[in-house]
Amino acid sequence: MFGKLKLATVLSLIVVCVYIAVENIKLQNELAILIEENEEMYVEVEEIKQIVSLEDHSEPTETSYYSWEDSKQLAKKFHNESDGRFPKEWGLFLAEKAKERSIDPYILFELIRVETGGTFNEDTVGPQTRYGRAYGLTQFMENTGPWIANMADLPYEKELLYNPYYSIELAVVYLDFLYDRYEDWDHALTAYHRGMYGLEQFKNNQGTAKSWYSEEIQEKAKRLEMVALN
Repeated sequence: MFGKLKLATVLSLIVVCVYIAVENIKLQNELAILIEENEEMYVEVEEIKQIVSLEDHSEPTETSYYSWEDSKQLAKKFHNESDGRFPKEWGLFLAEKAKERSIDPYILFELIRVETGGTFNEDTVGPQTRYGRAYGLTQFMENTGPWIANMADLPYEKELLYNPYYSIELAVVYLDFLYDRYEDWDHALTAYHRGMYGLEQFKNNQGTAKSWYSEEIQEKAKRLEMVALN
């Protein structure tokens, strides 16, 4: 009887060990897949950084050279406007991503300024609300980040919200979605700030989509663009 009990105990331990080993293999595979997906996401960023650091000895075409030059100039302006807190690499990425979806880069830069309280800190954490907190440069919440990431065809992890490139790309995709939906910046920006349901409540109460948030961002964007042109 004692021998059978001992044998059963040993067999149970073997089963548990095998189960743990199998689960460890599964976790390692999942982690490898996640790392691979994240590495693919940053390839484009790394390519941009490499291009910035290289001297261009080729004869540029009118479209490629001047669009790239525009992005470099914007990156420099945003860097200076932020007193160096917004790195040129971020500005270059912002300009290129905004260009892809025809989003005004000045609007996006001023949105980041407002969302971070002028600090341009990628580790910004918003105040506690009934919906939770917002994170990163463009202040996405955990109930919004995943579906915007899905819309952008990007992986989602909460920690990625602190990555400036990831945060900027989510904001570009979301602003593009909101502007296509409402066709003006007052609606799009107020919806970004309050959520789409919050926008409708705000309009019902105020009779307009124009909010302090949408006005401040648009006014600052227009002023910064005018200074840049002069």
